[in-house]
Amino acid sequence: MADNPRWTRRPEGSTWGDFGPDDELGRLNLVTQEKVLQGIAEVKLGKTFCLSLPLDYPGGNVINPRRTPPVLKPTERNGRPNMNYPLRCDDPTALDIVCDDQVLLTLQYSTQWDSLSHVGQMFDVDGDGKPEDVFYNGFQAGRDIIGPVYYDAKGNQTRSNLPSGARRLGVENMAKACVQGRAVMIDLEAHFGRTGHIVGYDDLMRVLDADKVEVTPGDFVCIRTGFAQLLLDMNKQPDPKVLFSTTSALDGRDARLLRWVTDSGAVALLADNYAVEAAPARPCADDYCATLPLHAHCLFKLGCYLGEMWYLTELADWLRANGRSRFLLTAPPLRLPGAVGSPATPVATV
Repeated sequence: MADNPRWTRRPEGSTWGDFGPDDELGRLNLVTQEKVLQGIAEVKLGKTFCLSLPLDYPGGNVINPRRTPPVLKPTERNGRPNMNYPLRCDDPTALDIVCDDQVLLTLQYSTQWDSLSHVGQMFDVDGDGKPEDVFYNGFQAGRDIIGPVYYDAKGNQTRSNLPSGARRLGVENMAKACVQGRAVMIDLEAHFGRTGHIVGYDDLMRVLDADKVEVTPGDFVCIRTGFAQLLLDMNKQPDPKVLFSTTSALDGRDARLLRWVTDSGAVALLADNYAVEAAPARPCADDYCATLPLHAHCLFKLGCYLGEMWYLTELADWLRANGRSRFLLTAPPLRLPGAVGSPATPVATV
């Protein structure tokens, strides 16, 4: 662990500093050339699967009022909509017809990546007894991840004059790393069906043992619960009560489950449900707790990425029918500097 200019204390059990003092990739560092080759070695047929929902799903904003469907519209050319635009409007000799469009996109509305700048915590990084708002590897809110306002310890706000965005830990770092390697499927739906079971460590171990699934350091871990398929079946009219009560999620308060994530060396947990973990989480007995404990453990402590609302149905069914659990995953996010999350169109190849 290298000396770090931003912190003298790191959270217990974290990987801060393990990949260098200024590391912004976290466990993507574990995706070595060897791990990519292991992924390629899983390709036997060249058959591919799209692991993304259409980006206008789930539909509306009843699941999350802060996230809205994409708004797609034409650009303008000479003050006119640039869709089926005949260039003869500008040049009578031109034969061309042109279409060009733009989109207003909530980056984490549908199938998505959470970057390491998505969730941080209050933590005393310098041992002075005063916790700071920080993210993975000690990058600070207000300095490295900047919003239009600053929040003090009581939630009061003052306006910032700096451009908003993640100057460090932004999603563009993931894109540059390419996000390709070996992935494994954990099929919770096959074992728990549409029961809404909250999966703890013991449950997960039984599933891994029954399906002979092995997760090794540098693997991407996909988790099928049936949530995304249910979203598709609802045809942009999502029913949150049904979605959350009938599909499984991981128990973020289970300390042994969190320890498994640490010990497994997983690069990312990629689920077809809303938050990977059950939300809201079980009540916490401590005075202060993370609202999303699995998010805090993965994104804040480990540098382990999260993917949400991935479409895993067809791939999981094919893998089970063919007695397989591993495949090649290719899943870069948008190379959008400063973004804290991104839509994803992952591809699995078997």
